[in-house]
Amino acid sequence: MKNIIFKGTSILMVFAMIASCNTVKNANNTQKGAAIGAVGGAVIGGLLSKKTAVGAIIGGVVGGAAGGYIGNRMDRQAERIESEVPGAEVTRVGEGINVTFDENSGVYFDTNKAEIKGTAATTLQRLAGVFKEYPNSNILVEGHTDSSGSDTYNMTLSQKRAEAVTSYLASQGVSIGRFDTKWYGESQPREDNGTPEGRAKNRRVELAIVANETLKQEAISKTN
Repeated sequence: MKNIIFKGTSILMVFAMIASCNTVKNANNTQKGAAIGAVGGAVIGGLLSKKTAVGAIIGGVVGGAAGGYIGNRMDRQAERIESEVPGAEVTRVGEGINVTFDENSGVYFDTNKAEIKGTAATTLQRLAGVFKEYPNSNILVEGHTDSSGSDTYNMTLSQKRAEAVTSYLASQGVSIGRFDTKWYGESQPREDNGTPEGRAKNRRVELAIVANETLKQEAISKTN
């Protein structure tokens, strides 16, 4: 846990230092993304493993003007997700988007189950619609659990839930080739597992949305 907190604090310090520059303060979101990508990407990439959703976003940073071009498109996609899926926690990170669903935000599962149904199905249908509007992005789907149950059980449950989300989005017409599906059991908590509220936050599916190679090459060609 100390290691997780240290990494998070370090990342916030880097962003704070970058954001304190007058040029960045007066920039729009796209310009901020370009500046952070160019200045901070390498630093943050060294702090975060690509095995996390945010780490995957930072690890694939292009930076510079091309990063700003990508950021502009991610701004638009993030706005569409917020509009279509109001319960989701949508965060713009550098040149990508982090989306988190927990029990209170639209994608949830019955206890010990991994079936997509009800509100979760409606939420994912809407999300799939946005993904189809923006085909030049790849999607990392992560499954997580709280600390209840054994490590082995939780790893399997997180796998089933992550794969269920990927399969459902693919069934709605999103190309399966865009997905990378991973699962971590209880090993990456967001909140304290010692409280019911914290455990509810930790039972989640998390997404990282990043530019694919087509968008990266388009960005480079348009800005050179």
